[in-house]
Amino acid sequence: MRRFWQRGKDEDHVSAGEAAAAAAAEPSPLPEPDPAAAAFFDVDNTMMRGASIYYFARGLAARKLFTMRDLAMFAWGQAAFRLRGTENSEHIGSAKEAALAFVAGQRVAGIVRLSEEIYDEVMADRIWHGTRTLALQHLDAGQQVWLVTATPVEVARTIAHRLGLTGALGTVAETRDGVYTGRLVGNLLHGPAKAEAVRALAAREGLDLARCSAYSDSINDLPMLTAVGHPHAVNPDGALREHAKEHGWPIHDFRTGRKVTMVALPAAAGAGALAGGVAAGIALRRHYRTN
Repeated sequence: MRRFWQRGKDEDHVSAGEAAAAAAAEPSPLPEPDPAAAAFFDVDNTMMRGASIYYFARGLAARKLFTMRDLAMFAWGQAAFRLRGTENSEHIGSAKEAALAFVAGQRVAGIVRLSEEIYDEVMADRIWHGTRTLALQHLDAGQQVWLVTATPVEVARTIAHRLGLTGALGTVAETRDGVYTGRLVGNLLHGPAKAEAVRALAAREGLDLARCSAYSDSINDLPMLTAVGHPHAVNPDGALREHAKEHGWPIHDFRTGRKVTMVALPAAAGAGALAGGVAAGIALRRHYRTN
């Protein structure tokens, strides 16, 4: 053994290293940036199985910031809404109130920290690998990739950051001195509001919407899907699937071996699901505190 290592000292290590480096394959060139194109992805049931706000509430419940009774009512409200399958102004108003109740009086830094923890604990394993692959293909093509969701923007940004995406557009709550005031800036980022957010971002970033893509599972996101030149249906509900077929849109379904209506994990069907669940939970909590 000693003779082996002694013989090694006489070898030309520098030449060996240079030869190995020369034989290595050259790295693939990075794609040229495509500043005029971007892709916009809905989150719930598009990028993630189920509802991101449900998982966030579940994480709060685990930390005793949101009771298990509230969580049960939250899940029940979502299931009831999915059976109705419609939205109206009352649902949207209740969802707005629920969103405010979630964060009023909380420090922004605390919500951001909780978002990161809860994503790692209960959201990361719910990401659809197929949808993430679609997003990465846009990044590989040198395009920006944005999440667009009614979920609070702090949660949405965490998801985007963890997935390596450009950023996120989400519902914005007003803050003052680092604390949520209990008021929203505008309204929930839902339906037509998503399309307006995409247009505003396109104006800021110099995007050509005719060259952009959008992905969603819900007919409620039709305004966003029709605002771009390349709409896609991902894990679509029945109405969106029919619309996509009629208009020749690509359809991606990653629910292999699953029913379209997911039973094990409550799934958000827009702001109405948020209203039916969170508002019910908050109302119940207030009832028990009062009595």
